[in-house]
Amino acid sequence: MNIVDSSGWIEYFQDTLRADLFADPIENRHHLLVPTIALFEVHKVLSRNLPEVLVTQCLDVMRLGRVLDLTDARAVSASKASRLHGLAMADAAMYSMARELNAIFWTQDVDYQGLPGVNYFAKDTTA
Repeated sequence: MNIVDSSGWIEYFQDTLRADLFADPIENRHHLLVPTIALFEVHKVLSRNLPEVLVTQCLDVMRLGRVLDLTDARAVSASKASRLHGLAMADAAMYSMARELNAIFWTQDVDYQGLPGVNYFAKDTTA
């Protein structure tokens, strides 16, 4: 199972040079888990520059995976992950869902670097 961080989805939808890093887990729909928080974050970013109809189409692609709600138990688990790893709320929620479901977490966010179960791709900071 796979969970792709919001930044990976955005790279994929914007077809950047880094999109291929996230294409395999995104396109493997039968093993894709999508936290509702990722839907929120992707909508927030894409709606700044794209017409709503295109943003909706992107969200519909995300919904091809299994959408995961933030339940009360998951909120508590996220709080524990936040405290343990120093993660912000949304980051901790998505990471703890990945751990709960034994999924690989795909990201380019340095906050996850070195955490168990994370496929981390460092951003080029020289550009």
